[in-house]
Amino acid sequence: MHHSPQPNNESPSRDGYSWRRVCESEQVPENAAIERIVGRTVVALFRQPERIYAMDGMCSHQGGPIAQGRVEHGCVTCPWHGWQYELETGIQTINRQSLQECFDTREVDGWIEIFIGE
Repeated sequence: MHHSPQPNNESPSRDGYSWRRVCESEQVPENAAIERIVGRTVVALFRQPERIYAMDGMCSHQGGPIAQGRVEHGCVTCPWHGWQYELETGIQTINRQSLQECFDTREVDGWIEIFIGE
């Protein structure tokens, strides 16, 4: 389901969440990640062959820069202390707890948007 963004780059809110433009699609290279600030949240965006993933950009362990981590087998490893999270779910791979918030993504008219709270 793709909708055109509202003039202010946001779609109508649902329970405090809305689709928000993050960056142009071309700014996230294949098999790489970038970091952006959306509202008050640091977001890490990962382009993988099958889709774009978005999660909280600060590691839940000690705030490391998730976008600078190594991505392998659908997981990202924080560069500070090696904590690993599944890109799709935010589940930490050792304790199997959902510790990183993940956001739905979509590409609309050359832009990447995420569904995020205010």
